[in-house]
Amino acid sequence: MTDSTTEQNATTHSSATQDAAPIVPSFAAVPDVVDRLRATGYLADDATATSTFLADRLGKPLLVEGPAGVGKTELARAIAAATDAELVRLQCYEGIDEARALYEWNHAKQILHIQATGTRDWAEAKTDIFSEEFLLPRPLLTAISRTDPTVLLIDEVDKADVDVEGLLLEVLSDFAVTIPEMGTVVASRRPIVILTSNATRELSEALKRRCLYLFIDFPDAAREKEILASRVPNLPDALASELVRIVGVLRTLDIRKKPSVAETIDWANTLLALGAGEERSKGGRLDEGLIARTLGVVLKHRPDLKTAVKELKLG
Repeated sequence: MTDSTTEQNATTHSSATQDAAPIVPSFAAVPDVVDRLRATGYLADDATATSTFLADRLGKPLLVEGPAGVGKTELARAIAAATDAELVRLQCYEGIDEARALYEWNHAKQILHIQATGTRDWAEAKTDIFSEEFLLPRPLLTAISRTDPTVLLIDEVDKADVDVEGLLLEVLSDFAVTIPEMGTVVASRRPIVILTSNATRELSEALKRRCLYLFIDFPDAAREKEILASRVPNLPDALASELVRIVGVLRTLDIRKKPSVAETIDWANTLLALGAGEERSKGGRLDEGLIARTLGVVLKHRPDLKTAVKELKLG
């Protein structure tokens, strides 16, 4: 979002209350969530659809946990597409601070403005330089400043430092941001908020209490085959079944990184590109040599590859 867009959308008040951030539901019912997410290519189960509906209807953040690659981030993208909303993403990482998550001032522009306007007393100068023209909104401020439908994705929140959770609690409590030099920016429309976590560390109980909770695990064979049919429509049914079976076996192994759904899709496209859908060995199984040559699509660590070759008896 540009500075001018923030200036148009942000509403500044003296104090923040939840009443100032109204909830405008985007989904009519749980079946509506299922249908509209499916239209984007995301196949939501009952738990996912229900949690999404409640997050939208109640205006509460939804914390989505689960292994890497099961579709947590993709859920936020699908919700944004299904509701014709803007997706605003805060990618968390170790060391992220308030300036990167919330806002910061454009110091270079402030200095140039002071130099260009000549000698003035500080009281007059600060009125100019601490205004929205010099404000650099980051994802949290951007999301609550928008008046149009917005999905705020706080991705991999478990990678951020504990101090960031305090910032999130403050923002997600009232959907407001206090800027000492300007006042408080209060959301005129509450965004749908999705937080994702790979559970690499335990999140604070305070943050968890603020959120609805959803755990997404690897899909069962039937669901994963359905996902493949949606994302790789040219994949023959027999090849899809065999591929899903092998991926299921790989996930039971003692390996560092289990194959994600996205990697299953990549493997399907890889096998199609190599003609596996046209030339199949007898018994409806993939050629062992082809499996061995393409394991690097789904396994990204050498010890994992060695384990898979041994356990799958690929020679």
